[in-house]
Amino acid sequence: MAEDNRVPVKLEGKYAAMLVCWLLGNGCLFSWNSMLTIEDYYVYLFPDYHPSRVLTLIYQPFALGTLAILAYNEAKMNTRKRNLFGYSLFFISTLLVLVLDLATSGKGGLGTFIGICAISGAFGVADAHVQGGMIGDLAYMLPEFIQSFLAGLAASGVLTSALRLITKAAFENSKDGLRNGAILFFSVSTFFELLCVLLYAFVFPKLPIVKYYRAKAASEGSKTVAGDLAAGGVFKHEGSETKSKHGPEHVERLNNKQLLLQNIDYAIDLFLIYALTLSIFPGFLSEDTGSHSLGSWYALVLIAMYNVWDLIGRYVPLIKCLKLESRKGLMLVILLRFLLIPAFYFTAKYGDQGWMIMLTSFLGLSNGYLTVCVLTSAPKGYKGPEQNALGNLLVLFLLGGIFAGVTLDWLWLIGKGW
Repeated sequence: MAEDNRVPVKLEGKYAAMLVCWLLGNGCLFSWNSMLTIEDYYVYLFPDYHPSRVLTLIYQPFALGTLAILAYNEAKMNTRKRNLFGYSLFFISTLLVLVLDLATSGKGGLGTFIGICAISGAFGVADAHVQGGMIGDLAYMLPEFIQSFLAGLAASGVLTSALRLITKAAFENSKDGLRNGAILFFSVSTFFELLCVLLYAFVFPKLPIVKYYRAKAASEGSKTVAGDLAAGGVFKHEGSETKSKHGPEHVERLNNKQLLLQNIDYAIDLFLIYALTLSIFPGFLSEDTGSHSLGSWYALVLIAMYNVWDLIGRYVPLIKCLKLESRKGLMLVILLRFLLIPAFYFTAKYGDQGWMIMLTSFLGLSNGYLTVCVLTSAPKGYKGPEQNALGNLLVLFLLGGIFAGVTLDWLWLIGKGW
């Protein structure tokens, strides 16, 4: 293990940290995935408003705009406050979805829809705080931590899909089946987000290996880790304290523009991965797949398959010989992936559901695999504060790709007489 050469042997908590990262990744998208997964409930409540596309379209600009501001001011931010704010906002928003549904006793209407849209925007703001903050924070630790966090992001999709299939089977024939399923969903999400707030506040900063990397980042001039170090009980590192006070004199760091120029290919990689994925998933899959023998289960099965393979794809790079590290190789594979668009188009038109499920699985697998390859390769060789900044910048491009994909998703509606 190359990692072990750099890390003092006595540092416990690597696997505990990986588990916490996994759970925190999960919490980062759990609420949003819940909202996406109970799409059929919203489609039933608001048949005229295209909720599956509108909610995503509202979520994205909030996420992107907030992250752009945060990434720009990243070096001055207190990462601890930023991440805690994000997870707390997730918790409150998820609770509000529940309250809104119970207060209106499951009635549709424009007012309720606007409320749901506002909450979707709040999810976007929370996501920008957490995803950029966490990936930036983990970028100066072990690559396995980022991998775990990203796997957690995908796992939230798998868990919500599994829950959705269970609730659909359990409540399918009852009158309020969809609604009961949705309420169950958001109760679970609310509990889970609260768990994440507590984990990040009290468990993560106290792990020895996390303290070690944060102290190391502080000694390299990072100002963002002070709050987290204090939470872990590390107040005075005499050496690092003097350095970080006079940061730039001691430690020259590249500014955001230089970092971006050196890693522009990675940034474009992430943009293209997500622009393609989100132009197909979930809008195209949940609305445009025609009718099949699986009936109303069809879209759910497709989304579940995508999520499962996305999760598997994020574990593949842990096998050293299967990890793609060449920058040219990554770019080539990502460009070739665009052949999936004609493939999906013709499969939806002429193919049967087996082919569609296979294509969707491949979309998920390649999405997860490439994301981990890019985000674990990029921060190598930089100092702590630079790795943090780079993590934030790359997530900004990732969200930009998602926004582009969600917008392009509307193009499938052309020619549908809409």
